[in-house]
Amino acid sequence: MTDLTRTRTLRAPGGLSVRYRPRTVLAVTACLFTAAAVAVATLGSGDYPLTPGEVLSALTGGGDPAADFVVNELRLPRVVTALLTGATLALSGAVLQALVRNPLGSPDVLGLTQGATTGALLVVATGGSSLALAGGAVAGGTAAGALIRALSRRGTGGHRLVLVGIGVAAVLGGVNGYLLTRIKLMEAARALLWLTGSLDGRGWDDALPLLAVLAALLPVVLLACGPGLRMLELGDDAALALGVPIERIRPALLACAVLLASVAAAAAGPVSFVALTAPQLARRLTRAPGPNLLASTAMGAALLAAADLAAQHAFGQRQLPVGVVTGVLGGGYLVRLLATERRAGRL
Repeated sequence: MTDLTRTRTLRAPGGLSVRYRPRTVLAVTACLFTAAAVAVATLGSGDYPLTPGEVLSALTGGGDPAADFVVNELRLPRVVTALLTGATLALSGAVLQALVRNPLGSPDVLGLTQGATTGALLVVATGGSSLALAGGAVAGGTAAGALIRALSRRGTGGHRLVLVGIGVAAVLGGVNGYLLTRIKLMEAARALLWLTGSLDGRGWDDALPLLAVLAALLPVVLLACGPGLRMLELGDDAALALGVPIERIRPALLACAVLLASVAAAAAGPVSFVALTAPQLARRLTRAPGPNLLASTAMGAALLAAADLAAQHAFGQRQLPVGVVTGVLGGGYLVRLLATERRAGRL
């Protein structure tokens, strides 16, 4: 019987070769197929139901005008935003978990999401527009990442970064609570909807920045820093012995993770637990060592798309923000993860 977890080498003309694991390829393919199937189901559901065939016809330009308008103008921007937000959050979480060598490493736990929230609330408090709110979220997340980096300057790996991030998250949580009390009632209601993590009303203006950032940083993380990130999981001493320039790669990877998490928060609000759960689920699916960056990215897209479909249609006529669904499911997963880490003696 073929061992799907064994590394294979694909040799191409010109001396080029690519190493891969068949199980990882199958896992990525399955996640992408699931994400696509959920996207088609979401595009076809609602007050104007469509069959999968009608959805595909509309996407390829062969549908009737009504179906084309509903699919491409009303529903597609939200679905694309969900897929890209999930992929971006999962990639950020996979990088952070590999950097700190801890399954608790995610933007939610390390304070990056809270920093993005602080930036967004400051914009809301000053009466800024939706575009300014997105910019404030990116700036806040980036500032939180810089603060955590500065406070952890003697080492950004392992438990130190996690503990500093938890402390920063706690402080920023208090700041965010204070800012909510200083905002006018109507603005506070707007901020509260954003704080839960919502995809309602998302358009191409939200999806395109996500696509640009993900397209720019995914090759950097996978190709330029990916091999070094795999070595960093072995520990600093082992990585240095293998020739990894950790003083250059680690800050670059941390910056990429911070930017990915901040842009995702700007697009959909602080959607919780996707960055925490997707890399762990991807690792269990592939059964492969290392950060599993591509599998995590595909898993995050599928997870958030499925959560958004459930948020829209699993509770009758009442639609929920997607952050409520991910928070309930992810919170249960976090409790299980903490119990597992405790039994293993790592907490």
